[in-house]
Amino acid sequence: MLGQLLALGLMLLLQYVFLSPGQLDDWGWRIPFAVGGVLSIFALFLRRGIDETEAFIRTSAAPPRENLLVVLWRYRRQVLLSIGISVGGTVAFYSFTIYPQKYLVNTAGFARDQATVITTLALVVYMFCQPLYGWLSDKLGRRPVMLVFGVGATVGTVPIMQALGSTHDPLVAFALILLALLILSGFSALHWLVKSELFPAEIRALGVGLPFAVISSIMGGTTEFVALRLKDAGHESAFFYYVSGCAAVSLVSILLLPETRRNSTLDR
Repeated sequence: MLGQLLALGLMLLLQYVFLSPGQLDDWGWRIPFAVGGVLSIFALFLRRGIDETEAFIRTSAAPPRENLLVVLWRYRRQVLLSIGISVGGTVAFYSFTIYPQKYLVNTAGFARDQATVITTLALVVYMFCQPLYGWLSDKLGRRPVMLVFGVGATVGTVPIMQALGSTHDPLVAFALILLALLILSGFSALHWLVKSELFPAEIRALGVGLPFAVISSIMGGTTEFVALRLKDAGHESAFFYYVSGCAAVSLVSILLLPETRRNSTLDR
């Protein structure tokens, strides 16, 4: 969330301080990409210096001799649950954190800079909700908190997005986006933890990373494309049902998910 807020902050600086709307459309939109490219080098430096967990260090001394894909097949139920959770969560994440800025401009009729401010403020609140939802999952369990997302996104996406597209009040728009983000927090605050608790240390990176990378690329990477194509075709509301359907997949996966709060594989 901090990364997205930094990106939005840079966009606000470009919009309000440094560039005119014409300059931003002509060439200024490339500036955030250039900044991101430089920061990726810094991210690589950080990742190279991160300490491994104790559980991984204990198992790395004797890595499995079998093919990792064979080992992964042995945990196919956990892999399928990880995929199912990621389908709705990934689509909803891009739909509720990134797409609303375009949606407010293209559908609700807000000015571009106003839409950026509304989205940024909602994301600030959303960022501080993540540790709260994590704390709740420690107290109540993983599944109850994730069900906030599963049920909320399945049932609430269509009315929230329809109301957001028809409002012209900035405060109402902020409240609706924040409501969607509060629902999303049930996924974003703890899905990495829940998936990690499903797999033993020797295949945890593969078991968690591979399904998410595939789903994130296929489903997350096409979210805005699907939304804008359906809008161009005159069926914008179909996108809301698409998000709701993907969330329903996650809901089923969450209902099948074992409670890992007291039965985690992290320290095994």
